[in-house]
Amino acid sequence: MGKVTDLYNRRVQAGQLRADPAQTAVLPHLDRVLDQLGQAPAPRRSAWRALLGVGNPEPAPGVQGLYLWGGVGRGKSMLMELMAEAADDIPCRRVHFHEFMQEIQAGLNAARQRGEQDTVRPVAEAVAASVRLLCFDEMQITDIADAMIVGRLFQVLFERGVTVVTTSNRVPEDLYKHGLNRQLFLPFIDLIRARMQVVCLDSETDYRQNRDGGQVWFTPADARAKSALDAEWQALTGDAEAQPLVLTVQGRQVTLPAHAGRVARSGFWDLCGRPLGAADYLAVARAVDVLLIDGVPRLSASNYNEARRFVTLIDALYEARVRLIASAADEPEQLYNEGEGSFEFERTASRLREMQDADWGRRP
Repeated sequence: MGKVTDLYNRRVQAGQLRADPAQTAVLPHLDRVLDQLGQAPAPRRSAWRALLGVGNPEPAPGVQGLYLWGGVGRGKSMLMELMAEAADDIPCRRVHFHEFMQEIQAGLNAARQRGEQDTVRPVAEAVAASVRLLCFDEMQITDIADAMIVGRLFQVLFERGVTVVTTSNRVPEDLYKHGLNRQLFLPFIDLIRARMQVVCLDSETDYRQNRDGGQVWFTPADARAKSALDAEWQALTGDAEAQPLVLTVQGRQVTLPAHAGRVARSGFWDLCGRPLGAADYLAVARAVDVLLIDGVPRLSASNYNEARRFVTLIDALYEARVRLIASAADEPEQLYNEGEGSFEFERTASRLREMQDADWGRRP
């Protein structure tokens, strides 16, 4: 098991990261969690449980976790990646919070079909049996189904000795704000405060926006535009090795050909030439802070289905305030100016124009 601080410093020395005082201030908190996990005994079954063949371990005093919150683009996800890497031999899983909750809801449905009366406990204990450290990206609660079970879920995880580290754009008290039956959710906030150290990553730098208001829409989609996107990719990811990003959505896979950290790149046809829908594009928008798209074509009745998917994709990126950098056949207003769907596309063109603003993503 290593230290997050050591990994961070090596990345800085290699030129892969730029030292940030706010990020540096958070590193000891991450190291503290790993140090305590390394010293704490793993949850175990008591002798009588082992004799009876009962699988549940004894409730274990968990290591205090960490709730890291702050504005978008401050490096929270990058720090989470380093922590998961430093965990080494500690059973650890890093996962987007929304993806995790989808898995939990699927597990609850299966438990109901088996006739389980307490559906949350067996699902939570199955998670606890496989990990000691859960690293969540972007904890946010918007779904009432999640809000009603998350407190019980985490209570069992903590009982079973699971340590949770999560990032969020919101202070705990703002989770599920104005949600239906929010009073039933409030004990979860108390649980976070009791079992997790709440730390603000208070950086003045938004690394998604630190581009000096540079160009983000390149026309036409020719070799020069490709070179421009290559340069943007290099500026955003440095020497990080690009890997495909595979998202599982409702049992199917959505693949972005290249990603590094919270930056991803895809061709238009990879995203819009396949039969994907709103849930798929919402998953993409949750998984990235910056998306580069190559080769947006002119849109018309001849590629109507692809055009509709592009509209849905832009809606998802817009609502999630994802920075879009793209090469396209023409300016947004000229991409789709005749045929069925052209009138509706005016709204998308307006959004694409707004998303080119230098301050895009900074506004709440």
